[in-house]
Amino acid sequence: MYHEDHFGGGGSPVDSDCQQGPKAIADTDVPIIADGGIRYSGDIPKGALAAGAHVVMLGGLFAGLDESPGELILFQGRSFKQYRGMGSLGAMVKGSSERYRQSTNDAGRQEAGKLVPEGVEGRVPHKGPLNNFLYQIIGGLRAGMGYLGTRTISELRTEARFIQVSPASVRENHPHDIAITQEAPNYTAEHSPMETT
Repeated sequence: MYHEDHFGGGGSPVDSDCQQGPKAIADTDVPIIADGGIRYSGDIPKGALAAGAHVVMLGGLFAGLDESPGELILFQGRSFKQYRGMGSLGAMVKGSSERYRQSTNDAGRQEAGKLVPEGVEGRVPHKGPLNNFLYQIIGGLRAGMGYLGTRTISELRTEARFIQVSPASVRENHPHDIAITQEAPNYTAEHSPMETT
């Protein structure tokens, strides 16, 4: 299931997409893929799998790893990896424009001025090697399943219940009233409400 928001104006939350998708394809064997909105390992169980997804796309989470493409750079004393989403202008010029149904000129080349990007380029915090980061992903999945009282992904998909939370509740459940000085491997200071207010 493709999830689009800011760039094409057709957005909805990933969990809502995943909840509606199974209803639309109930009599098929088509899997639901959650794409977008996964910022933390805990988003996998509650925001995607519990909502009905079979698979999650984790490009943004993996972008800062040693094994990911992108140059390692030092910026203001911190290590980052350059990141280019597949819908970004740079990726489209390099060849991903067909994926987004954007045409080429008669010579088969993309003209940057005529492309409409659906993604961004930038830098993400460097996270080290994949093998260490996988422990964070697996740990977040297990913790989320534990919080939801489920032992298997099948239970998670059938027994999870959703409630609406306010923005104040979201802020309260993130670290607050502290300026993060030592980041955890699964949480960066850029996500802290203290850093964004």
